[in-house]
Amino acid sequence: MKFEYTGRHVEVSPAIRRHVEDHFKKLDHVFNGDSTLSTHVIIDVEKNRQIGEIIVYWRDYTLTAKDTNADMYMALTRAMAKIEKQAVKLKKKLIDRTQKSGKSVSRVASQPDGQLEATPRPPRIIPARRYVVKPMTAEEAALRLSDEADQFLLFRDADTSRLGVIYRRKDGNFGLIEP
Repeated sequence: MKFEYTGRHVEVSPAIRRHVEDHFKKLDHVFNGDSTLSTHVIIDVEKNRQIGEIIVYWRDYTLTAKDTNADMYMALTRAMAKIEKQAVKLKKKLIDRTQKSGKSVSRVASQPDGQLEATPRPPRIIPARRYVVKPMTAEEAALRLSDEADQFLLFRDADTSRLGVIYRRKDGNFGLIEP
């Protein structure tokens, strides 16, 4: 793990260095002790505001966090908490990605003649839109469906208060599904 410090309008003290490096030792489990990890800590002072910015370069990813506080140690601690949150999220995303790619390989089945054939994907459910279920009779639902371009209409029967579906048949008539 490599650290680089930049102080803008302030000298970076050994205590601040120790504070940052001690906190990053706690994050070692997230980065798996990766030696390619590079961290740039920028400390800035503007009037009575202490600004701590941390930029972490890990693999091909860049994690950045910036925090402002009256206390420099608190600003750096909060920025490191943000970095930890980003790193855990990124690592979880990478683990999920590798597990998903492993599952897709297992779907490919080999034929006896040596050719590979992929199994078809299962059909996906794609959410379309929400429908307002209004109380009406089956005849009113048929009239409303004839005015619309939809193929079906979900309605609540005004007499029985039960749900029903009326749909357009291929022969031009309407079908009714009731529970």
